[in-house]
Amino acid sequence: MASVELRDLRWAIVASQHRSLRQAAATLNIRQSTLSRTLRDLEFRLGTVLFERTNGGTRLTIAGEEFIEAARHIVSDADAAFSRLKEHGRGAHGRLALGVCMALSVGNLRATLMEHQRCYPEVDIISMDGARKRLLSDLSVGAIDVVLMAAGRAKWGDKSLPLWSERVIVAMPEGHPLSAMPIIRWADLAGERFLMTHRDPGPDFEHLLLSKLGGRQHCTILENRVALDRLLSLVGAGLGLTLVSEGATGAAYAGVAYRELHDGDGAVRINFAAYWRAANRNPTLGPFLDLLRERYPDLSPPPVGG
Repeated sequence: MASVELRDLRWAIVASQHRSLRQAAATLNIRQSTLSRTLRDLEFRLGTVLFERTNGGTRLTIAGEEFIEAARHIVSDADAAFSRLKEHGRGAHGRLALGVCMALSVGNLRATLMEHQRCYPEVDIISMDGARKRLLSDLSVGAIDVVLMAAGRAKWGDKSLPLWSERVIVAMPEGHPLSAMPIIRWADLAGERFLMTHRDPGPDFEHLLLSKLGGRQHCTILENRVALDRLLSLVGAGLGLTLVSEGATGAAYAGVAYRELHDGDGAVRINFAAYWRAANRNPTLGPFLDLLRERYPDLSPPPVGG
């Protein structure tokens, strides 16, 4: 079937659905002579008669019936392939590699992923967590499309977008003296023992804690090389306190109580941002960033002179 165009197949299929080439041409909105000439040329190239022409109209020959059945499959497969390519081109089909340095049992990240899944069900999001440096390294070489992490301490010279902020929460064993307080202030944490994870944003919380308490002499910090879920299980076992973002509070851990941390301005918050490469050509990245911009518009003032 070399040199046979999809248009010829489509026209032959329409012609097979009518007893008259005049009616078929009207359906296709072309001249009857154009359709007749195209079908005869198609038969010549195939070396067989597809349509039996009589004074009463046209009908398929046995060879024509076999050809039209094959043509329907070819056109259907081609249409499906074109549709997939079109969806891929506008970012509605494909894969997005997402680096994450935050909890998502509740909160904005979870809500964002749910909304993205609703809008783009054919996009597969592959999530990866790990140390900040490793995720940014993977981002720089294109192994990850976008990284979401705590803002401020990330060393990244390419594109970024400020996102949301989340309240900082003190996770403590149930029955701890501080659990009787509705909110916790920095001064209340002096002298406490903290379990901190090496995984981001754990180092951000540790840095914040030490800066507010005035150094390690005012608290005990035990660094653990475990994920947040295991760290919270250790908190529930009574081994110490930890700091988490509010996105971690949606999961229940036996023996763990959560309390807001406040300073003189109200609830203490940690800011998050998205990081990506301007040179990234993955079509699924654009719609994801557009969703972030729509949900969390950047309200920061433009740079001076920009």
